[in-house]
Amino acid sequence: MDEVTLYTDGACSGNPGPGGWCAILMCRGHEKIISGGEAETTNNRMELTAVIKGLGALNRPCRVDIYTDSSYIENAFSKNWLTSWKIHGWKKKDKSAVLNVDLWQELDQLTQKHETTFHLVKGHSGVDHNERCDRIAVEEAARFKGPISADLSSS
Repeated sequence: MDEVTLYTDGACSGNPGPGGWCAILMCRGHEKIISGGEAETTNNRMELTAVIKGLGALNRPCRVDIYTDSSYIENAFSKNWLTSWKIHGWKKKDKSAVLNVDLWQELDQLTQKHETTFHLVKGHSGVDHNERCDRIAVEEAARFKGPISADLSSS
């Protein structure tokens, strides 16, 4: 079984607003960068999308070390939030619906295909691959920003 290192990040200009995501996959000395974005989204959706797209790029089951600066994602696995949400019909402890359930369900399916370990890295702390993911995700979000307009007419 191949061992893959996956760095992911999401970015959003406004929340909601234009967003971008990036995943960097590394295996056997090779690196692949994938990225994209959406015109109207949230930061959490972009963080989740980055992990989903990264795992989805794998064409067979792998051992995957996933590095994210999203405690939202890392906690869902390390604190068993995801398991609890599934048991309780995608509801949180307070009985409210889990946000982004569509993406959580997709991520759940993907993590069942692979042996995954999630690692939380501190964002903007000099971790090279995390910093690269952040830059690319921000660039992707910028592609969806409209032109800046100003009313320059005199009163």
